[in-house]
Amino acid sequence: MVYKVFALSTLAALAPVLPGHQALASDTSLSLFGETTIGGITAKVTSGVNPDGTGTSGTFSEFYDDNTVTIDFNAAPTPLGENRYTFGTDLITYTFEQELGAALSKTTGVYNERWAPTGANGEKNTSNYLAVFQGNSVTIDLDTELNYFGINWGALSKGNNFTFLKDGTPLSTFTTKDINPIAAVKATHQKNEGNGYVHFYTSTTGSSFDQISISQTSNGGFETDNHSFRIGDEPFDFDENLPAPETVPEPTTLISLAVIGGLVFSRKRLRA
Repeated sequence: MVYKVFALSTLAALAPVLPGHQALASDTSLSLFGETTIGGITAKVTSGVNPDGTGTSGTFSEFYDDNTVTIDFNAAPTPLGENRYTFGTDLITYTFEQELGAALSKTTGVYNERWAPTGANGEKNTSNYLAVFQGNSVTIDLDTELNYFGINWGALSKGNNFTFLKDGTPLSTFTTKDINPIAAVKATHQKNEGNGYVHFYTSTTGSSFDQISISQTSNGGFETDNHSFRIGDEPFDFDENLPAPETVPEPTTLISLAVIGGLVFSRKRLRA
């Protein structure tokens, strides 16, 4: 990929040389497929963007600024303890409920096959992505409060659950039933299951979060890619953060996007 790697903790120092509110979009009018609000957090679904033009890395958020960092699951992790890993910055850690490699019917980890979240137009994603299966969950712990979290989500299937927490207290939970009806893409190579880029953001004061739980409560898998995090403790203005056309760089010049992350433990995946 063409992106330069920055740790989240260095972004503030880089602010003077990075444009303010950039996006990976070609204009300021996003194709919005739908939205829903639960517990002070709003989810809006767009098709996302293919920064390399091919969609083979999945789709990325249209939003980027100097407070945002993206984990794309293509880099090696650093273990911090039992079942706990960091992926380029110690401000964001992923903790697994079950030991990876345990005798589960389907093993949570990183995969690279046809169930990967698609590109913006339904293209096959050939890069690594995170899959969570029933009997396991992943908790993302953040060193600071966030007001925005974006994911390439798909293929959506029954039992996918996202829960946002602050100081250990749940704020809201989003499930497949909330997002699948407004999915941006129905991928033919995935039996027409839904895909899209989902933007979760704080819509009311006091709904910023510092922890995210990813779980799967039924058969099938929970597939996500290109997790995007934005620091902030105030409500995120989705429309105000859209860029002016003249500030949007060409995809080949997007060397300032902070792309970090990855997981190992790739295994042959079983799919119902």
